[in-house]
Amino acid sequence: MDPLSPDAYRDLVGRALAEDLGSGDVTTQAIVPPDERAHATIFAKSPLVLAGLDVAIEVWRQLHPAISVRLIHKDAEACEPGQPLARVEGPAAAILTGERTALNFLQHLTGIATLTRRFVDAAHGAVSILDTRKTIPAMRALEKYAVRCGGGVSHRAGLFDAVLIKDNHIRVAGSIGEAVRRVRAKGWMDAIEVETENLAQVDDALHARAEIIMLDNMDDATMRAAVRRIGGRAKVEISGRVTLDRVPALAALGADCLSVGALTHSAPAADISLEIEFGETPSRSGAR
Repeated sequence: MDPLSPDAYRDLVGRALAEDLGSGDVTTQAIVPPDERAHATIFAKSPLVLAGLDVAIEVWRQLHPAISVRLIHKDAEACEPGQPLARVEGPAAAILTGERTALNFLQHLTGIATLTRRFVDAAHGAVSILDTRKTIPAMRALEKYAVRCGGGVSHRAGLFDAVLIKDNHIRVAGSIGEAVRRVRAKGWMDAIEVETENLAQVDDALHARAEIIMLDNMDDATMRAAVRRIGGRAKVEISGRVTLDRVPALAALGADCLSVGALTHSAPAADISLEIEFGETPSRSGAR
């Protein structure tokens, strides 16, 4: 798996820090001497699959060049409660100031990776698990990276790199065939995907020679019939109401992939904490 490019998060981290810091961390400035040094441990408090460690590190890198972070685990690795994930060392004030922002990124992205792994495990290799464009604005590259950490597959980065003809496109064009024709007339040479809602639309997509056919919000019997009708002439994606408990049954229908918006729009944050130590006296921080 390719690492996440710093270009995807460097500016975002800067904006997040500016949002949190404002004119300065008044609590830490009042309590912690500027020359105080400390070390801290980031650890898992629940079973999880890591994602976003580099983003968390970037928070402290931007706050103070003297902070160092040593990774104990890597992105895409599964960890159990109580396991240390990384150790942070340097000026105590900067560690504390960056704690919440770093954990916000790490908990959110790890939560996505953890949920994705649960979907991938439930599919038992029968189908690929795809993400969608249902992402937090400006967070898409990070969230799709987290999906990949969990073993999922990034579907399309945005509107620019793949054609997906949806129901409203079909309404504007008048038919699936006309929508596909217009796309090809513009010189699009890559695969065209068409969203379908019933068997008649599946037939239309086949007639138009769409390379990928999405079965959207169909019942299981209709999807089973659609897969038989397609018969390998196009790849088949199942979308809509793809919940974790339904994955084994959906995977058995014979489709190639399941797309799951919940991976990015509904993943719960992972339970991760930071424990900071000054000398020999440890204390747990809630970082509210």
